Amino acid sequence: MHDRPQVVTQVPAVSSGIVKFAKDVVAGTIGGIAVTAVGHPFDTVKVRLQTQSMANPVYSGALDCFKKTIKWEGIPGLYKGVSSPLAGQMFFRATLFSTFGASKRWLGTNADGTTRELTTADFFKAGAITGFAASFFESPIDFYKSQIQVQIIRSKTNPNYKPPYTSVLQCVRATLATSGWKGPFQGLSATLARDVPANAVYLGSFEVFKRQVAEAQGVAVRELTPPVVMACGGIAGVLYWLAIFPLDVVKSAMMTDSIDPATRQYPNMAATFKKLYAEGGVPRLFRGFSPCLMRAVPANGVMLFTVDKMTQLLNPHH
Repeated sequence: MHDRPQVVTQVPAVSSGIVKFAKDVVAGTIGGIAVTAVGHPFDTVKVRLQTQSMANPVYSGALDCFKKTIKWEGIPGLYKGVSSPLAGQMFFRATLFSTFGASKRWLGTNADGTTRELTTADFFKAGAITGFAASFFESPIDFYKSQIQVQIIRSKTNPNYKPPYTSVLQCVRATLATSGWKGPFQGLSATLARDVPANAVYLGSFEVFKRQVAEAQGVAVRELTPPVVMACGGIAGVLYWLAIFPLDVVKSAMMTDSIDPATRQYPNMAATFKKLYAEGGVPRLFRGFSPCLMRAVPANGVMLFTVDKMTQLLNPHH
């Protein structure tokens, strides 16, 4: 009787998946801090322009908003509400980039466990999956940030206005006391409607642009120079906003509305869209577009380059 040769089936270690996730978390978090540092002042201007009254505007445009913010609040005014996105970066950016990485690995794995090259469509699919998952983390962060950012508008249009809270922590307590666990998710529907298509375009185009440029230059994607990667990220950031900006205006209106459901002007997306359109037609849905585009190139270029570079440093053999 002959001994059969022993067949060894190699099972991927669970720890390898955890390590990949941890690396994505680190890369995403550092990228998130970079985009917050560069982009938050632009975001403050955008939100204030989006949410001010059409009948009695406080700011005449992006530059006027920037100047008045500096005049009334100093440089810290441009970073109003920044503790919310900074505190949330570990969760939001970790979710964003770990989900994107996992989605790409899942789409690139065949039924028999073998892997294949991702197609152009796969990158956009992975971006859409990522947008859906990340919305549940981004929505509360955006909500608290927006609530703090618009207080200056209310104080300038109403001399008797007194901010109900002066910090993100106070805002958290107030919303939980008013609406319980639903409080932080005010505007979630608009965030989902925005983030799924936006991240499909954003993350998908970033990956495709890098592949196309690398192919044209005859180099590997990881060999692309920093300016090229930042340019790909910046263009992807512009496409993000071009794809969905009116939805972002709807989201801002819902998130800066009263935290008390009984006194809200914008109870849902349909009512919000209808009311905003009635205020000023199509231009009303593009208010704040200029600072958004000004932010898109530097903020997204820096963030996506940072994440890309950190991922390469953490995965030197891939």
